[in-house]
Amino acid sequence: MHILVTGCAGFIGSHVSSLMLDAGHEVLGVDSLVQVHHAPLQEWRLAALRQHPGFTFQRLDIADFNQLKPIFEGAGYGDQVSAVINLGALAGVRGSTADPRAYYETNVLGTLNLLELCREFGVGKFVLASTSSVYGAGTEGPTQEDAPSSRPLSPYAASKLAAETLLYSYYHLYDIDAAVLRYFTVYGPAGRPDMSIFKFIRSVCEDEPITVFGDGTQQRDFTYVDDVARGTVAALGITGYETINLGHGAPVALTEVIGLIQSAVGNPARIAYHDRHPADPMTTWADIGRARSLLDWSPTVAIEEGIRRTVDWYLANRDWAKGLT
Repeated sequence: MHILVTGCAGFIGSHVSSLMLDAGHEVLGVDSLVQVHHAPLQEWRLAALRQHPGFTFQRLDIADFNQLKPIFEGAGYGDQVSAVINLGALAGVRGSTADPRAYYETNVLGTLNLLELCREFGVGKFVLASTSSVYGAGTEGPTQEDAPSSRPLSPYAASKLAAETLLYSYYHLYDIDAAVLRYFTVYGPAGRPDMSIFKFIRSVCEDEPITVFGDGTQQRDFTYVDDVARGTVAALGITGYETINLGHGAPVALTEVIGLIQSAVGNPARIAYHDRHPADPMTTWADIGRARSLLDWSPTVAIEEGIRRTVDWYLANRDWAKGLT
């Protein structure tokens, strides 16, 4: 298969691309590389992907239709695209409250552009990365895919929900096999510097205060990136339209995560508490029964092992990773 992976220099996108390449597929990766403060991390991920002979990279913005169309035409990029895994997005709840327009341009218009080109060029497989944030305040206990999702708490969540509805329309009108994957708090080596686990590890390693919004009892369903990548690749086998949670299925309090990081690093944490952000739910917790059934997928990496691997990666790359914010 010749797979188009958008956001290939991103955290999840780089892991998905690597997994596809290891399986012998051709991967055409695209990324806008707009997050310049993450440039060393993006280059680190791309350098690993470029070791694969089946990988081709093109820097472009999926919100720009004219940049994107030549990819589907195959001009200079090899065979025609056979499937799209859309991981290209602006992510983050708090960032979206500061610049909601940018989030909609990338997350909604970018998805629309990809779908229009799939329709025009007969690409019949589309996997969309979505987020647990679409569930808003969440539910008590594990959240199933049919839980209410009409009241998102941030422009980021709203943009992802809009992309989901667009995908359903194109599935209905043009018979495109479509999988919506709602990720739950993905973490791991080479992760996003704006996410809590990366921030906490960096702060503990560099003996800096950890900022916690709220009292630390809020819980997240932390999901290791390799598990998420496996589930994403498996979703290419979906026929019809499906919405699927990818999470670990076991929420963990931030205070427990900080404790695990302290143990792995060997340094105590200094914690500075601040008011909880109104766009942050108290708990995220994935019901993963549908993923088990439809994808034959289960998470395999426990939080203790995942934290240890992530700390090891940070320490091995500390000379430049400590400058990431």
